[in-house]
Amino acid sequence: MPKKPPHILYLHAHDVGRYVQPYGYPVPTPALQSLAQDGMLFRQAFCANPTCSPSRACLLTGQYAHANGMMGLAHRGFRLNDYREHVVNLLKSGAGYHTALAGTQHEARPPGANPDEIGYDELLTEEDDFDAPVAAAEAFLARKHDQPFFLSVGFFAPHRDDDNGFPTRFDPPNPNYVRPPAPLPDTAETRQDFANYIASMRSTDASMGRVLAALEAHGLAEDTLVIATTDHGIAFPAMKCSLSDHGIGVMLILRGPGGFSGGRVSDRLVSQIDIVPTILDLCGIPIPAAVQGRSFLADPTAAAPEERIFAEVNFHAAEEPARAIRTNRWKYIRRYRDYPHVVLPNCDDGLSKSLWMKSGWTDQPYESEMLFDLLFDPNECNNLADTPGHAPVRAELRVELEIWMRATRDPLMQGPLATPRGSI
Repeated sequence: MPKKPPHILYLHAHDVGRYVQPYGYPVPTPALQSLAQDGMLFRQAFCANPTCSPSRACLLTGQYAHANGMMGLAHRGFRLNDYREHVVNLLKSGAGYHTALAGTQHEARPPGANPDEIGYDELLTEEDDFDAPVAAAEAFLARKHDQPFFLSVGFFAPHRDDDNGFPTRFDPPNPNYVRPPAPLPDTAETRQDFANYIASMRSTDASMGRVLAALEAHGLAEDTLVIATTDHGIAFPAMKCSLSDHGIGVMLILRGPGGFSGGRVSDRLVSQIDIVPTILDLCGIPIPAAVQGRSFLADPTAAAPEERIFAEVNFHAAEEPARAIRTNRWKYIRRYRDYPHVVLPNCDDGLSKSLWMKSGWTDQPYESEMLFDLLFDPNECNNLADTPGHAPVRAELRVELEIWMRATRDPLMQGPLATPRGSI
């Protein structure tokens, strides 16, 4: 345990999933690779909600989306029930942290509308391109720091841009030699789409590398907990907004005080709602009763007591309520409204989506209950929910999911979800 609360650097980007170099993918991200080799890589980390604002709200409150109130996008009218439960305010009140934001955030109103809604002491810049957050972070880190700080540095990329492509500072690799993500077919369209993603993520990694270099240059690295992560899976069909592992699986790299060093790797099932209690535990701050995650500070490589995580979807661009429980071997997903197919507005437009649309994606069935054996079916293609031999597993996970929903006061237990006026 550190003698005093550490500084905290929270590095984050949209729509990365685990498609970065430290997870073995051919996506050159040398800054994140170096961070992993110096810190700790969590190979089985998951978000609690694979949609933008809800995911970040879960991560930064330690509460599930249906508990913290952020069940949809902030720019579509959704809000936290209480912004005092955001980690920046817990750190300020609990240990006198100075808090600053550089670049994107997505758990409050859009930049410029009300920058004080979350409670940061400083809004360094609202721009979220490759350069502005870096320059702001470099200037902040160059200061003298007499109190611990929490610095959030967020990047828009590799979120798709207004043209449904990806912002980038680098040329994409030759798509002829690119392999598209696992859920998608190997076609010219998907190869080009993923090549564009690779260039965008390479650009974001370069910007993150500059922030990490500034932390080192000003002698702050040893006393700083670095948290590098993302909100959910990449913006491709069957990934972002999906409760498959392609949607909820996220990169998570920690480096710094608390034993997060030495190139260690953890295969423990970790949810992003565990990050806030871990931070508070590290800082010696009592964990509020409202926090639903568990600290993994004591032994981040040990299996979690229950060895399962939960996730949900409510609203993105459209309503699509669903819940999931995942163990080391099994995934059970339940959808709570009957749709003839996946709700297509919840998938970002792009080359890969266009290919699926032209090929009849709207005709594909989308079951209300799904059970997958992740050992034999890691891509979650073979639904075993109606297979007689798997009825006991389905029944057990269905009960566990309902127990969790009741324990967390999930409003779906009472009927259809309510939406705030003017939302979605």
